[in-house]
Amino acid sequence: MYDHAYINYLVHFHGDRDYFECHEVLEEHWKEAPPSERKDYWVGLIQIAVGLYHQRRGNFKGALKMINSSINLLTVNTAAITQLGLQANELLVQLQRVKADIIEYKPYKSFTMPIADQALKAKCIEECKKRGLIWDQESDLKNEFILHKHSKRDRTDVIKERELNLLKRQKDRGCN
Repeated sequence: MYDHAYINYLVHFHGDRDYFECHEVLEEHWKEAPPSERKDYWVGLIQIAVGLYHQRRGNFKGALKMINSSINLLTVNTAAITQLGLQANELLVQLQRVKADIIEYKPYKSFTMPIADQALKAKCIEECKKRGLIWDQESDLKNEFILHKHSKRDRTDVIKERELNLLKRQKDRGCN
């Protein structure tokens, strides 16, 4: 019933609190649709993860920007958020609390999505167990890789793909 990428997002969000990975899996899913058919609510969910990633790292300016944008996108998409098995109004209330914390430079606290669909939650908990994760576990604030994943991850595949795309564009220009 729910997209695998969305389940994966929720598992990372609540299991290992890998917000960078939440961004990666949901952005990839969002980009699978043609640009004219892309749904803003996916971006809103991505921005929650990115905002929390920034807050956890002490980047309050970036966190506020992302959470504000998320609130704006999700406010106009409450029906879609409800169809994703979440309590849309409660999610927006919680995001306003996070926003207030960010404005006051309060440190990050683990965030729990208000999931209304208990079958969805059960599926996510089951997936966490398969991966050796504990659902809704507090974020490991000592895990440097999770905290700074954007700078510590292996980007070999991304760089290789960019180089191939550049060579393709150069070749295409030479053929015209």
